[in-house]
Amino acid sequence: MTDASPSDFVTKMRTRIYIVDDHALVRRGLAALISAESDMEVCGQAEDAATAINDVMKLRPDLVIVDISLKGNSGIELIKSIKAFDSNIQAIVVSMHDESIYALRVLKAGARAYVMKQEVTEKVLEAVRRIRKGHLYVSDNVASQMLNRLTGGGVPEDGSLVSGLSDRELEIASLIGNGVPTREIAARLHISIKTVETHRAHIKSKLNLRNATQLVQFCVRWVDENNAAATKAPASV
Repeated sequence: MTDASPSDFVTKMRTRIYIVDDHALVRRGLAALISAESDMEVCGQAEDAATAINDVMKLRPDLVIVDISLKGNSGIELIKSIKAFDSNIQAIVVSMHDESIYALRVLKAGARAYVMKQEVTEKVLEAVRRIRKGHLYVSDNVASQMLNRLTGGGVPEDGSLVSGLSDRELEIASLIGNGVPTREIAARLHISIKTVETHRAHIKSKLNLRNATQLVQFCVRWVDENNAAATKAPASV
């Protein structure tokens, strides 16, 4: 019987990582960053949630890096699906979206870390290693929010109107703000048009909007504000 070589042992100990992002440049940047580390390897990539969940079921990576904005279902819904399939697969969200709105949501969905794209080269490797040791990885701001909620502070996730929306409602509000019509929203999310209309009604009610015009105006303004905030600092991948 031949003894395993040191290189075989290192290979077995590597964290196998799957990357999901709808921008090829971001995927390549993350893959290059990860592949340069001796204790990590990229086992696959995808640009959309449907491909990702099929690959994850076959490849069973140790960890998945996911963007929130994907073709088809959102990154939040993808994380929920992955955790339902195998709760041992860990997840990191890398996103340009405001962490004060999304970070607690993705942690509730099952992710263990939230890294802003502007900080990805500095933070993502550290996040991988920390969550592999059983820790969460979030910014000081998000950690403060979590502590406040645990101690009964009662402050909404970000103090904004959208904090009261469910994950699906927030996803639909984002699509509305990006000009996606109801029929296409239904097709992208694999739900009925009637279900989309029900979500739109709930969003209007929660945001105290009187009609569809006000709903569209609010969602467009909100998306524009998020995009403006995200472009203040370029992504470092």
